[in-house]
Amino acid sequence: MATATVTTLPAPDELAQGDFEMVVRRLADDLAFGVDHSRFVGSGIEYAQSRAYAPGDSIKMMDWRITARLGRPFVKEYDSPKRTSVYIVLDTSRSMSVASTALSKHALGVWIASALGLIAQRRMSPVAIIGAGERTTPFHPSLNRADLWRALDPLRTAAPRGERTSLGTRLDELSTRARRASVIIALSDLHDPGALAALRHSAQRHDCIAIHFSDPAEGGRLKAGFFRGEEAETGRAFVSHSRASWEHEGTMRTDLARAGVSYLRLSTHDPFIAPLRHFLSFRPMLGGGRA
Repeated sequence: MATATVTTLPAPDELAQGDFEMVVRRLADDLAFGVDHSRFVGSGIEYAQSRAYAPGDSIKMMDWRITARLGRPFVKEYDSPKRTSVYIVLDTSRSMSVASTALSKHALGVWIASALGLIAQRRMSPVAIIGAGERTTPFHPSLNRADLWRALDPLRTAAPRGERTSLGTRLDELSTRARRASVIIALSDLHDPGALAALRHSAQRHDCIAIHFSDPAEGGRLKAGFFRGEEAETGRAFVSHSRASWEHEGTMRTDLARAGVSYLRLSTHDPFIAPLRHFLSFRPMLGGGRA
């Protein structure tokens, strides 16, 4: 799909609501394509067993094969799917909006958060989109599609100057509020010093996923010599070299893996559909695979 590439996806706040929703639906279809094995798609129930007919049972539930074989009426029983809540925590701080490419980390995060939320709702999992900047968003998961769009709307705009990250704080709050085991997805550049500890803590009770966004400038790929810069969230000035790298992916990946947190790194410079779709294929609540 043409709209689902890094080079052609527009900034989320450039689109009218209807156009935004259309792109999200197409992106969700792209991400779920070929891995749609989840039992949360279709009728929403799974066959469990057959039992003897009891007065009041619906004729639609008749198990005609067993009825014909045994000569007395049997009906089918079904298990309802487990509705595991999915919490998508999107970092909306200023560092997510600073970009050396056409699509910022913030924009990519909004598109992916929207698509993952839609995929989860299609699989009958209630979804909450939670901002991890300074914007207030509800913590209550919902199966209502309108609630998904309302939660995303204040997060579509890039962060104003000075907006700080609250990823670690939001994850700690969520870990306390979510009484049942849930899926927690953190979408961030992971600049918050407390984020890794919060993810490790959350993984003790919940299924945690960290999708780490990076910009080419953070990997020392600008090739522009020395420069003066300003830290996006604090305003602190500094001098550095364009080949300096601020990434510590290897250590971060190992640290999170030991804590049971699934980790995926996506660059704003590279295609993301294929690696994200492969990653989701092992997530039963989102992409299919193991149920």
